[in-house]
Amino acid sequence: MADDLRTLAVDCGGGSIKANVLDASGTAHATAVRVPTPYPLPPERLVETVAEVAAGLPAADRVTVGLPGMVRHGVVVHTPHYITRSGPRSRVVPELLDAWSSFDVRAAVAARLGIPALVLNDAEVHAAGVVAGSGLELVLTLGTGLGSALFDGGRRAPHLEWSHAPIRRGTTYDAYIGEIERRRLGDGLWSRRVVTVVEGLRPVFRWDRLYVGGGNSRAITRNALDRLGDDVVVVPNSAALVGGARAWEMPGI
Repeated sequence: MADDLRTLAVDCGGGSIKANVLDASGTAHATAVRVPTPYPLPPERLVETVAEVAAGLPAADRVTVGLPGMVRHGVVVHTPHYITRSGPRSRVVPELLDAWSSFDVRAAVAARLGIPALVLNDAEVHAAGVVAGSGLELVLTLGTGLGSALFDGGRRAPHLEWSHAPIRRGTTYDAYIGEIERRRLGDGLWSRRVVTVVEGLRPVFRWDRLYVGGGNSRAITRNALDRLGDDVVVVPNSAALVGGARAWEMPGI
């Protein structure tokens, strides 16, 4: 029965990879495992890292993997961090760029673990853990960069990497609000940028509800939170793993 299925949820980030096994309701059945993202990271090494993490967790019936970047039908169109020599903002390695382009992560992970696999953009997995399935819901994840996912009536919209678009003077949303800038500016000034981004996007999306998550959502200052508005909800980063279990049941996935 579907209610008895256990899902291995894997959240792959620029700095770390975390995983856990959850039941269909999103309840964890172990302590989450977190390992540093290894670099350089060709696709085969990522698949092996997922397998190593899975070996330390209870058995699962299926696996969900959230990856940064553009993923279509389980196949990588582009991923920003894993094509670099040593992680975010380091030199792009042409061989890794070629290796990741059109790599079928879903097929590779399913074959390696021997269970059905679902591979989505990491923000989309995060969204699956928080959206209510009513109205237009936008999810923003604050981490190494800026992730996003849009849902209408619980149905996922085509993924857009608009975080790579410029926000001012050629600076992308990723660079403007990413982890490097948070460390440089401090939480106070960085939180002002979060408010600027939200206020700038509101007339673009006109959402019914905006969820702000990711590892850096907890760094938003109280003053900034008060300015975000009643239509904005800050959600815990644990949603990235809960969404791994719930994503299988969402329409259009």
